[in-house]
Amino acid sequence: MTILRARPAPLVAAVAALAAVTAAGTALLTGPAAAAQGCRVDYTPNQWPGGFTANIKVSPGDTAVSGWTVTWTYAGDERVTNGWNATVSQSGSTVTARNMSYNGSIPAGGSTEFGVQGTFGTAGGAPTGFSLNGVPCNGAGPTTPPPTTTVPTTAPPTTAPPTTAPPTTAPPTTAPPTTPPPTTPPPTTPPPTTPPPSGCAGAVLCDGFESQTGSTPSGDWSVVSPDCSGAGTATIDTTTTHSGSRAVRINGAAGYCNHVFVRTTKNLGNLGSVRYARIWVRHTTAQPTDHTTMITMSDAADGNRDLRLGGQNGALQWNRASDDATLPEQSPAGVAQSVPLPTNRWACLEFMVDGSAGQLRTWLDGVAVTGLTADGVPTHDIDGQWYNRTWRPQLTDLKLGWESYGGGADTLWYDDVAMGSTRIGC
Repeated sequence: MTILRARPAPLVAAVAALAAVTAAGTALLTGPAAAAQGCRVDYTPNQWPGGFTANIKVSPGDTAVSGWTVTWTYAGDERVTNGWNATVSQSGSTVTARNMSYNGSIPAGGSTEFGVQGTFGTAGGAPTGFSLNGVPCNGAGPTTPPPTTTVPTTAPPTTAPPTTAPPTTAPPTTAPPTTPPPTTPPPTTPPPTTPPPSGCAGAVLCDGFESQTGSTPSGDWSVVSPDCSGAGTATIDTTTTHSGSRAVRINGAAGYCNHVFVRTTKNLGNLGSVRYARIWVRHTTAQPTDHTTMITMSDAADGNRDLRLGGQNGALQWNRASDDATLPEQSPAGVAQSVPLPTNRWACLEFMVDGSAGQLRTWLDGVAVTGLTADGVPTHDIDGQWYNRTWRPQLTDLKLGWESYGGGADTLWYDDVAMGSTRIGC
């Protein structure tokens, strides 16, 4: 049994609530933590290939509770990996969630919410057997059948299928490359002679793509598909640029297995444990509810799994591929601490990663983003889940492109990219 600490709730796009009939009943338990049979537990999932989040609303009905424990059972191989606003554990297919110190009291007629995140190979449909403090909820009666004269006006469904059925076999959200990339691959073309863009402040990597001569990125950049390739493409564009006459264009397709990136061939090993990046980016489509990734860096201290910057629930987020931890947490309060990446204009995206201190900071157009800051001290709704384990990254590369784990498609441009040991600025 794995005990999980509090962690984000998603803003649900695909609402597949387990509707239930609330039938008033007599409390089966007594004392301040009792629950009436009229209790209700609404489970609203958001699912993508291989993973899911769910928001759970607890309503005790006409009996107040001063502490709560909610349980339910999965029909498939779902495994909860994180929770927020509750202490969550799982044994076999049964999940148990207990209140935190700040949300244990629920008045009669009131409710509270918590959430979970997890993975699956083959989902088994909607969970069943919801109970609050040991009392069956959602219209499920006691073990003794009710009198035949008591007929509910509407019978609750035993299960409610999600709005979109998961694939029978889902690929993992990310898979490490079959062979690690070389640390210092030799350039295929001579070093560029075009002066770097202004404002690079002595950065190790400073590229406005002006040295690119063909339609496919080459020289200091190579096109890669770390997990699998599909409809996504990476080209050199001369019509939409931030400065100069060239930029990288990514046509990002929706759905898993359309991953495409350009990876720098520069040796970034001399940057040390602290690195700053400045990337000008432009895109056309607002960030979707589904998880997407735009920028990744391989972490040698985390099994060469990627540290990823992208979005979820309509706002920017960092994501750790090894355990799917997010910054900020995907609770409504957490997502509100981030910002969406503006569309149809160039935006200056900066970040700093301090591997020795395990810290991360992010700026958009020169303004620090609170929800994209891991300052070393776990903060509920922001970096509480990020620090569920010791994090000391050793980043080795930089990749710009697009991954989608759901329905998100986008067209992006990258230009005037820089990375160094001090902040570069916009």
